[in-house]
Amino acid sequence: METNSELQNSVKTALLQCMNLKKDESCLIITDKNKLDIGTAFYEQAKLITDNVKLIEIPELKVNGAEPAQEIAEEMLKYDVIMIPTSKSMSHTNARRKAVEHGARIASMPGITEDMAIRCLNADYRKIRERTRKLADLMTAASSIQITSFKGTDITMDIKELKCSGTNGGIFDKPRKWGNLPEGEACMGPREGTTNGVFIVDLTMAGVGRVETPIKITVKDGFAVSIEGGKEADKLRELLKSMDDKRVYTIAEIGIGTNDKAIITGNTLEDEKVMGTAHIALGNNISYDGGTTDAPIHLDGVFDKPTIFIDGKMVIENGIFLI
Repeated sequence: METNSELQNSVKTALLQCMNLKKDESCLIITDKNKLDIGTAFYEQAKLITDNVKLIEIPELKVNGAEPAQEIAEEMLKYDVIMIPTSKSMSHTNARRKAVEHGARIASMPGITEDMAIRCLNADYRKIRERTRKLADLMTAASSIQITSFKGTDITMDIKELKCSGTNGGIFDKPRKWGNLPEGEACMGPREGTTNGVFIVDLTMAGVGRVETPIKITVKDGFAVSIEGGKEADKLRELLKSMDDKRVYTIAEIGIGTNDKAIITGNTLEDEKVMGTAHIALGNNISYDGGTTDAPIHLDGVFDKPTIFIDGKMVIENGIFLI
């Protein structure tokens, strides 16, 4: 009973502080059987704020980035606020994009757990937004970014004249704002075809889970050309191959965690937000400025203690912010 009360309090904070849900607004909750408890918590709290609330349970999506059924996409166009606690991510879908274009504000929460909700939805998102905006502004103004790590990451990307996302910092209080909850990352898609080098995923890989044997991904001209390591690398190669679409090897995103409440759990939703980490994604980049790759999947690989140079200036050293 105590845990349920804590969950309800965290959900209430998210609806009021992060989403700014009002009495005269409509709210849609999309969930699946694995996240129904959390979806129901959002439904119960939203009903205390507004009378216009609907809960929809959908079948679990096959992979992150898979489109929901057409009737779900159409339903999303009818609401002011949409909460999506699901097993797989709808963040990088046309359904989500069209709903935002239509004026909705959305919190996507793929893989969220009760523990994560209790710990992270009560974070001080105003402080997280300030920290994220400072980093995102630097990235938006820059031409290049280089990431290294003690495990062997050494990769460069062209980001000239591209906008960095994440400046909302978990506050989605106006139409067309959206992001993850928990939130806390400065992220962008690098210019297509410009990423070169190697990155070592040593924490979590979306679609794979916690990484025991680091995954070494070699990148040439914007595409992953080699994936090496242990069983996790084998699983990643098999997953990408099963998509039967060469676009899934596109370097789609560089993201830097800014949430001081997030911890490593093996769940990408939270892990990619942890301060002291960075992540690089493969696949769909349509959600980012300049992105044109509408791949059927988006997979983030999270690694620890990056050193990051923006236009040659070190802004993070071994995971410690210098700005």
